Amino acid sequence: MTTPLVAPIRHHSRRLLRELGVLNSSLPGIGLSSSAVHAIVELGFEDRLTARDLSARLLLEKSTISRLVKSLIAKGLVSEAPDPDDRRAKHLSLTEDGLARLDQINRLAVTRVSAALDRVSPRDGEAIREGLRLYAEALAASRDDTPPTSPALRTGYTPGLLGRIVTLHARYYSCLVGFGLPFEATVAAGMAEFLPRLTNPANGTWWIDRDGEIAGGISIDGEDLEDGVAHLRWFILDPALQGSGLGGTLLETALDHCRTQGFARVDLWTFSGLDAARALYEKHGFSLVDEWLGAQWGKDMQEQKFSLTLG
Repeated sequence: MTTPLVAPIRHHSRRLLRELGVLNSSLPGIGLSSSAVHAIVELGFEDRLTARDLSARLLLEKSTISRLVKSLIAKGLVSEAPDPDDRRAKHLSLTEDGLARLDQINRLAVTRVSAALDRVSPRDGEAIREGLRLYAEALAASRDDTPPTSPALRTGYTPGLLGRIVTLHARYYSCLVGFGLPFEATVAAGMAEFLPRLTNPANGTWWIDRDGEIAGGISIDGEDLEDGVAHLRWFILDPALQGSGLGGTLLETALDHCRTQGFARVDLWTFSGLDAARALYEKHGFSLVDEWLGAQWGKDMQEQKFSLTLG
C-alpha cells in the first residue's frame, strides 16, 4: 500500500545519492567507483575478507565482485593470499597504497560529513543519524523479508553500558540545556563508582536493547542514601524512542525492584524544565518535595527533589 511518505522519501534518497556523487563513474576527489570505495572501506574495517564476504556485505553479484577485486589488484590497492584451510578461497588485504587510499577516503568523508553537520543543530544531527539507521535497517529487513524486532528490556552490566549511558546523557542535555564537560564527568564518575556494586541485590540497573545498541537505561542505588530509601539514578532514553512507552517500562521495572527489596521510599534528583519527565514521575506517584538553585551540573539550575512513598 502506498503511503504519503513514499514519494518524499524517494525524492530525498535520489538527492542524497546525487550529493554523494554516487552517479558519477568515479567519486569526486577519490578517482574510484563507489563500489571500489565501499570495498576498500570494508577491508579497512576487517582485514583478510574473501570475495564471498565482500559480495555479501556490498550486496553485489559474484561476477561483479570478481571484476572489482581484479581491478583493485591491478591498481595495486589490494593483494590476495590463499587460505591455508580452504584452497578455493583467497584472503584479500589492503596494500600500503590501499591503506593510503583508505586514509584519503576517510579524510574526505569526515570533512564532507562534518561540513554538513556544521549547518544543522546537534539535535538535528542526532535525528539524521537515527533516521539513516532506521531507514537502512528497514530496507534490509524488507529485502530479507524479516519482521522488525522490538526493543527489549535487559538487566545487569553489559560491555559498553557505562559509555553508552553517559553518551546518551551528555548529548541529550547538551542539546536541551547546554550542559558540557562538568555534567558528563559527573555522570561518568558516579556511574563508574556504582556499577561494581551491582553484586549487592539492593542495587539494580536496566537498559533498552535496540538491535544490539543500548538505547536507554535506569538504575536503582540502594546503598547511598539512608536505610530504607532507594535512589533512582541515570534515567535516560534515546530521543528517537521517546513516546514509545519504554520510559514508563523502565521506571515501572525500577520501582518493582524497590518494592521487592522492601524499600519504604524512592528519591530522585533532577531540575526544573523537564516537563515530560516530571509528568512521568508524577504519574507513578512521585511528588516534588524540595527545590533550590544549584550548580552541581556546571551551571546554575533550579534543582528539584522528588520522592515516592511505597506502600
